[in-house]
Amino acid sequence: MAQKTISGKVKNNEGELVASASVTVEEKGKDAIIAYGITNAKGEYKVTFTSEDSSVDVKVKAFNHKAITQSVQNTTQNIDFTLPVEATLIKEVELKTRLITKKGDTISYDLKSFETKNDRTLADVLKRMPGIEVNADGSILYQGQALSKFYVNGKDLMEGGYGVVNNALPKDAVSKVEVLENHQPVKILQDKVPSDQAAINIKLKKQVTMTGRGEVGVGIADPAIWNVKLTPMFFGQKNQWVVNYKTNNTGETVENEGNMFAMGNRWEGRRSNASQTGWLNVEKASVPSLPEKRYLMNNVHFLSANVLTTPFKNKEWELKVNGNYTNNAVERESYEETYLKKENFTTYNTYQNNLYTNKAKGEIIFTKNAKEGFFRNVTTFNQFWNEDRAVTDFQNSVSDLLNKNSRQSLSSPTSSFQNSLSTIIPLKSRMLNLMSYISYQDDNQTLRVAPGSYVYYPYEGLNIFDDLSRVTQNFGMTTFEANHSATMGFTKKFWTFTPQVGFNYTQSQLDTDILEMDYAPYTAHDARFSNDLRFSKAVPYAGLGINYKSEAWTVGIQTPVNFTRIAAEDPLRFLKKEFNKTTFEPSGFVQYSFASFWKAMVSGNWNYDFGSVNDLYGGILMTRPTSFSAMDPSNPIAETESRRAGSRVEYRNPLNNLFFNVNYSISTTDRNLIADINRGVGFGIISYKEQENSIHSSSQSAEIGKYFPKFKSNLSASFRNSDSRSDNMIGGELFENKNSTQNVGFKLNNSYFSWMTLDYNFNKSWGHNESRIGSSDTESFTHNLGLTLFPVEHHSIALNWDQLNYSSANQSFKNAFYDLTYQFAWAAKKVDFELKWLNIANKKVFERVFDSADSYSFERISIRPSQVMFSVKFNFK
Repeated sequence: MAQKTISGKVKNNEGELVASASVTVEEKGKDAIIAYGITNAKGEYKVTFTSEDSSVDVKVKAFNHKAITQSVQNTTQNIDFTLPVEATLIKEVELKTRLITKKGDTISYDLKSFETKNDRTLADVLKRMPGIEVNADGSILYQGQALSKFYVNGKDLMEGGYGVVNNALPKDAVSKVEVLENHQPVKILQDKVPSDQAAINIKLKKQVTMTGRGEVGVGIADPAIWNVKLTPMFFGQKNQWVVNYKTNNTGETVENEGNMFAMGNRWEGRRSNASQTGWLNVEKASVPSLPEKRYLMNNVHFLSANVLTTPFKNKEWELKVNGNYTNNAVERESYEETYLKKENFTTYNTYQNNLYTNKAKGEIIFTKNAKEGFFRNVTTFNQFWNEDRAVTDFQNSVSDLLNKNSRQSLSSPTSSFQNSLSTIIPLKSRMLNLMSYISYQDDNQTLRVAPGSYVYYPYEGLNIFDDLSRVTQNFGMTTFEANHSATMGFTKKFWTFTPQVGFNYTQSQLDTDILEMDYAPYTAHDARFSNDLRFSKAVPYAGLGINYKSEAWTVGIQTPVNFTRIAAEDPLRFLKKEFNKTTFEPSGFVQYSFASFWKAMVSGNWNYDFGSVNDLYGGILMTRPTSFSAMDPSNPIAETESRRAGSRVEYRNPLNNLFFNVNYSISTTDRNLIADINRGVGFGIISYKEQENSIHSSSQSAEIGKYFPKFKSNLSASFRNSDSRSDNMIGGELFENKNSTQNVGFKLNNSYFSWMTLDYNFNKSWGHNESRIGSSDTESFTHNLGLTLFPVEHHSIALNWDQLNYSSANQSFKNAFYDLTYQFAWAAKKVDFELKWLNIANKKVFERVFDSADSYSFERISIRPSQVMFSVKFNFK
């Protein structure tokens, strides 16, 4: 169906132009709106619509004028309307703000329309808005997709780490939440290089706002509990800042607020959440499938500060300084029974952990974002000082001689530095983009296990570590990365072409050793347990970007040609490998907007991945106290070819507060190597066979959300299906493994009654696995019910019910948790006094089962017991 456009002017019978008149296109003889427009100050309007009918009705309305309706042909045409002047008699005036409005690519939500009596922060209200979802980690999704930016009054203070603001910005300071669809944050590229991503702008009531949120709480438990949150913030026209300190031992992971949820646009340079290379690990207790507040035994301190200023009179330049520090101690404990069906015996394992996190981050960002040019430099420092501890006990049903226990420790300091630079220089009708990214990371890990007999490595029928009091695995790896590129942009009408050349380089140095191998009872260094690997990967590339932007169509395509060269050398194993390959790796999307409220998009990519350090190290490495691994030096370089295609349809209608999206994706991954479970040259050495094999997967999902103003209810439902098939090998024979999972979700937020609010979330998942080894089925059900009653003004009583049911192998486990909260709101001072009783039933363990083709497992995990807490919550202003 082709789009049609009706445009023209609206005036009255006195010859005056009529501004703010509504012009709606409707189905003939019906009251169903297809599209609409509003006249500007000159009385001009323009409405674009799509309809199968031969004619449509055009209805024109304006205050103090008589409405008219005219039937017109379904063609593009220019029509002027004349409205008779007629006084509008109003018996009673009720001022209402439209809940949701749409103007171009901006959808605005009126915050006041969605809040309830007990909502205090922005996050409390966002979860009630149709089309928007707030995840447990604080990240925000719009129509099921992650945001690219999070602004406050048009400024990106938080640089993607918006969880602090989302959780602490008082809702009374906010007037509107704006969703910016197809958002291109780089101003010089707007209307030239399109984007398919969405951003959020929080519009405050005042241009200069001093606000924030605080909370102080203490509680009765074993041990005593506390929760302190202090987040003052300031938003001005030239300066913005947020300072945040949070500490608790109540199971709340406030340190997640330091994560970046919105990564921005590729033209702004490269940024990512820093992480350690987790090669070594102690054995860890299991984690239950529950909200973290139910099981996390923590003691956390999190401090962060974000500052934005415009240092020059030219307000186009911004300087941002961000930093945060986390100190956290976590305790875990679990018990596991595993029955091995083929071997016909059972193992019994107990794990106790103390996990210590110490990390710091500092960041300096200097930006100019203007129509005349773009500059952005980001310098980031990260430091980790993590320590993990474990006490384990292993028993089995075969023989007491095989029973053993251990004490384990892991020290893992890491230092990293990144600098990202991107600048766009206008050259008359062209644009030159220069980008540079450099990164250096130094990872050091030391894993100690005592006694040595717990670390089992057989050689000639004996465990070579039996006589050692301790086994120490030392690990060190440095990684340097440099990416540089230059892009020239040419624009002609709706088209922008961006030829690009670049060079990516990665170099890694891996050194590992088991320290006890250097002294008695060994007379010489054992090279089998050492690594001295030097790895480099160089990728020069060239490509062309093709971009198209019109009112209805948005196209972005990248066509890079990459030449990959890999070199690896390990003199201890006389390893020296080289690999060269040229690949074409296109990617892109096409988006079409139609009928005012609809968007359809297709996207896809084709890319290659080749061997890394993880695939090439040949020295035996103790990755866990009971797990040794190494790669056979004769293994070829791994080659992986991946192809993905997806389609998406969105509908966003602010007239009836309805949002929904439907998605379909399919992907294929082809590999040249496959691991044979029965192949190998020794214990723990992984040998690959050259055999073409593949993974095929597909997924379908749908999500719908609607707000019902009359009932003050937000209702949403979702469904997702995922299927995958992968090739595996046993004893040289190829077989297929199949997985299928389904998930259905439902959410309801209701505040129809002045004396009650209801929040309900429901989720059900089920899956089936099938292979040559056998088949298994699993099923889980979770729901959360939040019921709040307001018996007297300023007083509330809330009941929270979390339920998780899990079944497998004809057994099922039910886990229910109940919380009760009383709150008194001192409205004049905007202070809340809260008394909360968590886990009323005092449930102390979580139980679940796993059933696979070759084993059956039962787990019992320690969780947080019952606790009572009193808190005082307040706004800073």
